[in-house]
Amino acid sequence: MPQEAPMKYMLLLRFELDAGPAEGTPEFDAEMAKWGEVMGELAQTGSMIAAHGLDTEATATTVRVRDDEALVTDGPFAETKESFFSYIIIDVPDLDTALGWAKKMPNVTYGSVEVRPLSAHEQDA
Repeated sequence: MPQEAPMKYMLLLRFELDAGPAEGTPEFDAEMAKWGEVMGELAQTGSMIAAHGLDTEATATTVRVRDDEALVTDGPFAETKESFFSYIIIDVPDLDTALGWAKKMPNVTYGSVEVRPLSAHEQDA
């Protein structure tokens, strides 16, 4: 039976606003240590392709075109209780492996990790 090719998944990391440990506390430092462990493990296994934090929604700009008019507004696309703060792209054998990594993310106890396969359709650069 042929082995399936690894899949690429994006882990979209979110947290509820005002949730999680406050910066400058021992709890925050402990969580940062957990992040270091998980990210180190991802890198060590060769599964991580990219990971980047995102700036806050206060720095976001949203662009829409309606009736041929570009509308540019400050802020995120939609109001929500949760905020995206980072993403990680991984290359793993299957969805179960991707879900396993998602469960290890420290923010899952007060936020969420959306696991989404990257499209098989290549985009022109």
